[in-house]
Amino acid sequence: MSGVSLGAAQAIAAKFPWKDYKTFADIGTAQGMVPSTLARAHNHLSGAGYDLPEVKPVFEEFIAKHGVSDRVKFLAGNFFTDALPTADVLIMGHILHDWDLAQKRMLLEKAHAALPKGGALIVYESIIDDERRENAFGLLMSLNMLIETTGGFDFTGADCQAWMREAGFSQTRVEPLVGPDSMVVAIK
Repeated sequence: MSGVSLGAAQAIAAKFPWKDYKTFADIGTAQGMVPSTLARAHNHLSGAGYDLPEVKPVFEEFIAKHGVSDRVKFLAGNFFTDALPTADVLIMGHILHDWDLAQKRMLLEKAHAALPKGGALIVYESIIDDERRENAFGLLMSLNMLIETTGGFDFTGADCQAWMREAGFSQTRVEPLVGPDSMVVAIK
């Protein structure tokens, strides 16, 4: 997951208005590429990687290797059964496409509940263009998810924005990142 996330993490570090926020949590963090990249790019940020308990040793070793252990910690949990951690910004990278529509909506609702007023949610994936004609990689990834999972699928920016608004977010936007990845940003 680190290799898949590196380019997007760098683009998110550069494009998102981090000066307006102090804390973040990467949901489904895996090894911790996103938290490591954000902390190294923005000295004022502190954050966490949130994942299943068995991920902790791998995460902590990676974060220590990148010299940000003083500002990035690991939080153990299961995003289906536990509340999401609170932070100014929550990030879900290549998470939503694994799940069916009801699960996607539930995760967005949990993110909304965990964020403070004015907080932001960043969802990044191989977002399919709204006309379903340009991002061939996103379309193929959606086919792949339909084969590999019981209900997962990729989606358009308009789809994700609609789900975010249904979850209670007041503002949404889609921004390209790098390659086939884009981020959908929602503000509570």
